Amino acid sequence: MPVLKVVKTHPKAVLPAKASSGAAAFDLAAALDAPVVIEPGKTVVVSTGIAVELPFEDAVALVFSRSGLGVSSGISLINSVGVIDSDYRGTIRLGLINHSDTPFQVECGDRLAQLMVVGIISPSVVEVEELGTTERGEGGFGSTGIR
Repeated sequence: MPVLKVVKTHPKAVLPAKASSGAAAFDLAAALDAPVVIEPGKTVVVSTGIAVELPFEDAVALVFSRSGLGVSSGISLINSVGVIDSDYRGTIRLGLINHSDTPFQVECGDRLAQLMVVGIISPSVVEVEELGTTERGEGGFGSTGIR
């Protein structure tokens, strides 16, 4: 079984953990010396107080917003999805934005995001004169309809 190695870079850091046996991702929590308030429409960077070593070279850790936090409080990641490359060894930090009209207070230990470790394929890049055809072709935004 692959192992995600974790170093605590802050004494109050919480190790990543899955909230249920069927969870696809590990919860990431804030590691803070004092609460932080995210004002409406503003962004802050919050440390998780951990650094990781991914289980293999062809892996990436993807950081996602927690859906419940977004729906209930309007808090999400500023960049939608964070990418942690296999060679990064620094502390994981979360850029958060408050989409609501109410200030949101982050406390140490609050679960703010999710970390999913996945394998990646790194194909060679080759310039070609044309691409293969498909039924969809160049149809983009909304081209396949809603229903």
